Amino acid sequence: MKLSVVIVSYNVRYFLEQCLVSVLRATEGIDHEIFVVDNDSHDGTVDYLKQRFGTRITLIESQHNLGFARANNIAIRQSTGQYVLLLNPDTFVAEDALKTVIDFMDAHPQAGGAGAMMHNADGTLAPESRRGLPTPWVSLLKMFGRSNRYYMRHLPWDAPGRIDVMSGAFCMLRREALDAVGLLDEDFFMYGEDIDLSYRITKGGYENWYVPARILHYKGESTQKSSYRYVHVFYQAMLIFFRKHYGHLSLFVTLPIRLAIYCRAFMALLSMQTQRLRRSLGMDDDKPDNVVYQFKGSSQMIEECDELARRKGLTITAHASSGPACTVYDTAHFSFSDIIRQAAADDSHPMIGTYSTDTHVLITPLEVIR
Repeated sequence: MKLSVVIVSYNVRYFLEQCLVSVLRATEGIDHEIFVVDNDSHDGTVDYLKQRFGTRITLIESQHNLGFARANNIAIRQSTGQYVLLLNPDTFVAEDALKTVIDFMDAHPQAGGAGAMMHNADGTLAPESRRGLPTPWVSLLKMFGRSNRYYMRHLPWDAPGRIDVMSGAFCMLRREALDAVGLLDEDFFMYGEDIDLSYRITKGGYENWYVPARILHYKGESTQKSSYRYVHVFYQAMLIFFRKHYGHLSLFVTLPIRLAIYCRAFMALLSMQTQRLRRSLGMDDDKPDNVVYQFKGSSQMIEECDELARRKGLTITAHASSGPACTVYDTAHFSFSDIIRQAAADDSHPMIGTYSTDTHVLITPLEVIR
């Protein structure tokens, strides 16, 4: 087996479906297997996947939320591929992305892992595609808004480059490297496990690489970033990584970092509480009042989206002129590669939406409409 794809899902069945469709396109001609670990979703994900994909995927059902690291490890232990791809459900990959990364790793046996060129939901490039190691000094600078040392901005986007840290949203791992350094650390419930694994891979004598293979990442559709639990899990992961790898340092070094982490967590909670108060007073809203949609695709897609727009009261225009805009692409008419490239080339950077004429579901960064 050449490739094992592992996706951990929680309450994002339509994003996950789109991700799987893109993976199935991208694995044509590649000996592969696909694992989906569902972390006790309550949106009908399990039944939906069984109906839509059947035996094309191996579905692992959990009766409770295991967290990201533990859920991935369950599938990794069952997988047999020479390479293991950890992939977020709120992504889709270009048709040539997986072959591009596999070919690179085949040609570079010291590559223990590789990340991809990630695009945000508006087509812009995501800086976390190339990250440096969060040493105490780099971490302190980043927490105070200076991220140049953390994001490896000196690397070109259009060529492979050595990096310190791969993103868990797309992380291609060599089985040999995993066997040598171990699986994901299950002390991390969510966040931080990708940094920890990347660091252990380099300490084990392997290399981490950035490869310019395109994917789109909606970022955080499977997490509630407005929840207190998110703040706790996110900043707790920072503390776990710091204690694990830098806990031996002098108190004069560790104390400022710990204080900075606690300070950032407190500020995040305060900002969250302020936003909730503003919403309760009618002073703020989660979504823009008027999102302008532009549909690109087949005549069938245009007709269906016109009807959907009338039923849902969406604003449609051939050329969005003002306000937040969303360009919706027909996934039967455009390849995922074309969607990413066209969105990246649009200087106005509207949000990227997709519509499937098979499922009649419109997916946007703001909401799923059907």
